[in-house]
Amino acid sequence: FLEDYLKTVEEYYGGKAAVLDFINNAEESRQTINAFIEEQTNHKIKDLIPPGVLDELTRLVLTNAVYFKGDWKIAFNESLTMEEDFWVTSDRSVRVQMMHMKPNETIRFNYADMGDVQIIELPYKGENISMLIILPKNLEEAESSLTLEKLNEYKAEMKEEKLDEICLPKFELDTKYFMQQTLSSLGMPTAFSEAADFSGMTGGRDLFISEVIHQAYVKVDEKGTEAAAATAVIMKLTAIPETKVFRADHPFIFIIQEKETGSILFMGRIVNPVN
Repeated sequence: FLEDYLKTVEEYYGGKAAVLDFINNAEESRQTINAFIEEQTNHKIKDLIPPGVLDELTRLVLTNAVYFKGDWKIAFNESLTMEEDFWVTSDRSVRVQMMHMKPNETIRFNYADMGDVQIIELPYKGENISMLIILPKNLEEAESSLTLEKLNEYKAEMKEEKLDEICLPKFELDTKYFMQQTLSSLGMPTAFSEAADFSGMTGGRDLFISEVIHQAYVKVDEKGTEAAAATAVIMKLTAIPETKVFRADHPFIFIIQEKETGSILFMGRIVNPVN
């Protein structure tokens, strides 16, 4: 690889290059990469790259990992957690462990109720990171219209308010996505074809992306949130009630963000907290 490329990766992204033998030891290389990702994510992301994805044509695997563990600035009261209904659809519910918080008179949360959507911000200790919970009446409509501009519109409507109660289900997610088709449809099909041009990395044009794998883990309980995510890019040679209550008892969207920059660290949706 070009020296300028390796220098740029390390200088701007803190990335480091390691040499692995994909030609003779593809499986051993896979295990080495997976072990590195597992260590970086506090053992939450395991086996990011499944067997058979790497072979003798593999020339480069780009990985990144992020791990976050944050305690709520104001924790939910564990003694108030109880089994309650979560409405997956308008006529079907599942039983979940619903957390409850009943803030005192002095506590305020950034909150907005826009009729078809409620949104609340739950800060973590340190206050530079928070979780936004978008609770729409119709999840599909909210998802289809959720752009960065729309999110900023929501945030502009929020103001500090006293809420009588906040209810949120405990949940734990562990998901993996193979993203070649998705990324191609979003406008980067060339990168996955022989017409790809990664000459800025190697000086030649014999690399293309064969697969992008993304895995994420998020756990939310009374104390706070634990989250991790990892991505591997594999390149080969050519080939609301009267009292103010925020009750998340139906599908919602969550966003973990860095407040100063607005950078989204994790984002997901909860349709069924127990599945």
